[in-house]
Amino acid sequence: MAPVWQPAFNLTDVRLEQDEPLYQGFFRLHRLTLSHPRFEGGRVRIQRELLDRGDAVCVLLYDPIRDAVVLVEQFRAGALTKTDAPWLLELVAGIVEPGESPEDVARRESIEESGIELGELIPITGYLPSPGGCDEWIELFCALVDAPESGGVFGLDEEGEDIKVHVIPAIEAFALVQQRVVNNAAAIIALQWLQLNHDRLKGSGVGHET
Repeated sequence: MAPVWQPAFNLTDVRLEQDEPLYQGFFRLHRLTLSHPRFEGGRVRIQRELLDRGDAVCVLLYDPIRDAVVLVEQFRAGALTKTDAPWLLELVAGIVEPGESPEDVARRESIEESGIELGELIPITGYLPSPGGCDEWIELFCALVDAPESGGVFGLDEEGEDIKVHVIPAIEAFALVQQRVVNNAAAIIALQWLQLNHDRLKGSGVGHET
């Protein structure tokens, strides 16, 4: 079936006139000068500052036998002025390094952040979290796992990570989204996807290590 929407233009319609580096650190900041067609004809010329922060992978760990999810709690500087407590419940996640596949990242980060080996990886979607000023692309997965009865503290000292693992019944995790306790995009999307697919996955045992 053909998609119900197709974009009016494509990449060949964009003219990149200048790419000016502004900052080079863990992330990179550029100022782009470009032009593109207008919907009603002609072209518009614009400047945009673009944060180049690399691509990332986020993975929701779900135990279909225990019917529980594994979420990680850690401090986030970006939440300092937005929440009363800038420690967020999130998915296992990491930045894609050169030569890595998204699946490689998911499995590596799960060991580093939760100590859990992943079983089957189920693709959920890929998305741009803030395309108005950032080129980050996130690949989102659900991984079927054999979760522990309780969590622990993980993370790499050399990266300043202090990560607390929580094993939460799925139905309670769904409620945390509704209550706005889970308040970051990747976790919200993944948990809502799991809620839609809950009956199909629950109790399946698919992906458990034997």
